[in-house]
Amino acid sequence: MSTPLLPDVAAREREERLVAWCRAQDSLLIGFSGGVDSAYLACVALDALGADRVLAVIGRSASYPEAQWTRARSIARDFGIPVLEVDTDELADPRYAANPHDRCYFCKTELWSRLAPVAVSHGLAVIADGTNADDLGGHRPGAQAARERGVASPLAELGFTKAEIRALSAARGIPTWDQPSSPCLASRLPHGTAVTPLRLRAVEEAEEAIRELGVRGNLRVRHFGDLARVELDPGELAYWSASPASDALAAAVCAAGFTRVELDPRGYRSGALSVLAGISSTGD
Repeated sequence: MSTPLLPDVAAREREERLVAWCRAQDSLLIGFSGGVDSAYLACVALDALGADRVLAVIGRSASYPEAQWTRARSIARDFGIPVLEVDTDELADPRYAANPHDRCYFCKTELWSRLAPVAVSHGLAVIADGTNADDLGGHRPGAQAARERGVASPLAELGFTKAEIRALSAARGIPTWDQPSSPCLASRLPHGTAVTPLRLRAVEEAEEAIRELGVRGNLRVRHFGDLARVELDPGELAYWSASPASDALAAAVCAAGFTRVELDPRGYRSGALSVLAGISSTGD
């Protein structure tokens, strides 16, 4: 993605309703990953409420990529968003570590259980996340955990699509407007494959190495034991399938600890592992 779309009238009106929604809250704590949605929500909330009534909280763990943490901190710094980091320990929960189909439920349960006391201690009235309207379909156990804990999802409630959020972010100068989606590293492991720090680190190092080769857009390194299955946007496949690019890609991934590398000829597919498991997409 290189040229942003301009937000249309409907998107602008939706943003006005979001500003009104924020102002109707006394104060907000935002679960902040530094992704497209939470960055946009935090910037709008900051404009609507001011820095003394907004706090963006990053939940950090082994499943949270270092590059994403760096990006989140950069966004907070550049836009003056008050930010706090809280350690989460979902890997200590055997229900999460077993990597079942509802893994995200246990992850988000851990996150919101850590953020709720932060909201109380800082006197913040409402906890919100960056779920958008496109996220409402499919298998979303993480969203269930948020609902059970009273977490608001204003972008979804007001009908924001991902495309609208990208366009509105670009109009505000938020650099995440064209950022590829980046769910947690555990989403690269097939359901039933235990989530361990070693496996998460292998995936993270492999993806970092591929990015350093110049790959842009969507990227997933799916962990199948000693085999890494690499998914790229379809437009990237021809180049990275041929030598010498294919050799460089394989060497980069093997340096992260894999012994076999396969470039998926179907390209990047959202929720590919969930589809393989016979459940509707979770967007991983």
